[in-house]
Amino acid sequence: MTLVISDVDGTLVDQNKDLTAATIAAVQRLREAGISFTMISARPFSGLAPLAERLSLDVPIGAFNGGLICRADGEVLSRDVVDEDVARGATCLAKGEPVDIWVFADDRWFATSDTGPHVPSERLASNQEPVLCGNFDNLLDRADKITFVCDDEGVLDALRNRIVAAYDGAATIVKSQTYYLDITATTANKGNGITRLAEAFGVPLGQTVVLGDQANDIAMFERAGRAIAMGNATDEVKAHAAEVTLGNDADGVAHAIDTFILGRVK
Repeated sequence: MTLVISDVDGTLVDQNKDLTAATIAAVQRLREAGISFTMISARPFSGLAPLAERLSLDVPIGAFNGGLICRADGEVLSRDVVDEDVARGATCLAKGEPVDIWVFADDRWFATSDTGPHVPSERLASNQEPVLCGNFDNLLDRADKITFVCDDEGVLDALRNRIVAAYDGAATIVKSQTYYLDITATTANKGNGITRLAEAFGVPLGQTVVLGDQANDIAMFERAGRAIAMGNATDEVKAHAAEVTLGNDADGVAHAIDTFILGRVK
């Protein structure tokens, strides 16, 4: 049995955060061939549930880079939150920096601003409205994810380096987009995430195929049986993949399913 696990943003959905008809049809062809399919993403569960419904998935899926594994109906199979000391220390290091801060806790999205350039796309990705919050102190003991948002890569990379220097090994600290720096639990990385998903499906890890495009996907590329990078992936991500498909705006997942997965089965 084979299990295909796809990243979502930049991979499964197009630049409008939407599933194309070609992708939906390809996932259906995959399942008709007896191959299981699921998703793993930095998104919260609220942002994955509508996609699962459109894809007719009633299976375990991974949110928060695998920190939350749950069934499509919301049943939680496992959940790991950010260590409280890390959460408080990382947000302290970000104070005074030109970054917006988002904290995901209690199944809600809390933000310092609802007017940033990436807020509209996060509304779509999270499938909810942000709760404006000037102080996160009462949330940091149970945060699923903390995201620092900035379009200046130099600023974001410098912040990442400071957080890594202070908390490397105590959290997963990785960029899910060039403008998003995510902090999740140590165990909440896509390598562990696909391991848990494979166990939930009863599929050996060596029989998994993963698709992704960003730095946070490398952890699952290194553990999966086979990795396929999107055409829009960074060069670093492509270097860890066995194949490279088309971009997410060119139905890259559908192309990968038909060419690299179903094509080989036939």
